[in-house]
Amino acid sequence: MDREDSGTTTTAADGLSALWRETLLRVRGGEPEPDPAPFAENLLARWSEPQRAYHTTAHLRAVLRHVDALAGHARDADAARLAAWFHDAVYRPDRSENEERSASLAVRALTEAGVGEACMAEVARLVRLTVGHDPEDGDTNGEVLCDADLAVLAGTPEEYGQYAAAVREEYGFVPDEAFRTGRADVLRQLLGLPRLFRTPHGRRAWEARARQNLATELELLTVRGA
Repeated sequence: MDREDSGTTTTAADGLSALWRETLLRVRGGEPEPDPAPFAENLLARWSEPQRAYHTTAHLRAVLRHVDALAGHARDADAARLAAWFHDAVYRPDRSENEERSASLAVRALTEAGVGEACMAEVARLVRLTVGHDPEDGDTNGEVLCDADLAVLAGTPEEYGQYAAAVREEYGFVPDEAFRTGRADVLRQLLGLPRLFRTPHGRRAWEARARQNLATELELLTVRGA
């Protein structure tokens, strides 16, 4: 959950609802019906579920902010924005099919919300890409969404530490040794990629710092597990 007081949380939710409305109206060509508000309320309720510590509305806001920063690289930035809303809308840390269930939710919700079939299918495709964060070269929508989702890896050491702690909190049901082993495998997989970020901005501004953060976390996990 967001670590915010109730007044701040309400204001933040209102801001997110306004962003959802703006995006949905653009995608629908300004058509005001169906009312965007109930869809935003449903999504924000999902992003505020109690099992979340990292995958919260704070993460949603961050991904949307990064999509905006990278929007010039995307063929359809609004499809990437809608995919950001849905990419972790279904999230249970003890399950492996979250992305597929989130993509299915996107298909159902966007159809009901009056979004055209082509855009709806693109949003669902983008959500599924976040399983491996490995878009094809030239898939500019996918590059923008995946870079925006992974931008957290390039935070300051303090920000990255907060992210890592929140991930551990979400997996609190996993014993320490098993978590260290699994988390280390994830970190090695990421570090083994030829590149973490695909957009020019991501490669320039985030790649080196993200790799340093990942390597530092892996070293700490290895030392603790020794």
